Amino acid sequence: MSFTVNRVSGEKELTEIYRLRYKIYCLEWGFEKPENHSNGILTDIYDNYSQHFAARDYSGKIVGAIRLILHSEQGFPIEKYCHLDISKDEIPRDRIAEISRLAIHRDFRRRAEDKYIYGPDEERRSIGNFNFSHNYSYNRRSEDKYRFKHNTPRSGTSQIERRKKHEILISLYKAIYQESKRRQLSSWYAVMTQGIVALLDKFGLKFDAIGDPVDYHGIRTPYFGEISKIEQEMSNRDPELYEEFK
Repeated sequence: MSFTVNRVSGEKELTEIYRLRYKIYCLEWGFEKPENHSNGILTDIYDNYSQHFAARDYSGKIVGAIRLILHSEQGFPIEKYCHLDISKDEIPRDRIAEISRLAIHRDFRRRAEDKYIYGPDEERRSIGNFNFSHNYSYNRRSEDKYRFKHNTPRSGTSQIERRKKHEILISLYKAIYQESKRRQLSSWYAVMTQGIVALLDKFGLKFDAIGDPVDYHGIRTPYFGEISKIEQEMSNRDPELYEEFK
């Protein structure tokens, strides 16, 4: 199945995105309390300073979303909720944006993909239950069954097959990339699970950790991506995908 992705600015479409977020972040994963969003939509102060993108299926239904938070007087969530190893003053504020609020409808996700994007079940525990190491990874308890498998695809799995498997995800990041180039951005912030970072890395979308994990919609780590380096990495690793992104 193929999907279309476009920029969203109309109130009706934005409300659809906020409802999708609510279902995923509140009802499915419990990252936020439903009672704090009694109208069934999930939004925050950064939505007014963001460019939103929606992925639609063949019927036109919104089945995925992501946003690019642009520089404003509100700053960026990553700088508010994470302690960063880099100075925010090193990068011109109008050249950086934060990738945020990835949401994919459950009908178009697999259980394994859930864990890549939103984190294993154990990541919904308090951050205080973990001992973090210096390389920004954490030690899971022995009964935790899930383990990330970094860069070890199943034997016989081609890059094309992997891309089809994660088509919505890649399509949304493609839209983020093209919008960033249009706005002449140089860098991205993102607060993500280690699983999705490993997944994106398979396609050349390489991000570097810039701080320790925090309890922010589950256990998340702050990351930084330099767009020019990502372009080089993608062109080397998957030239065909890089051409599609361009």
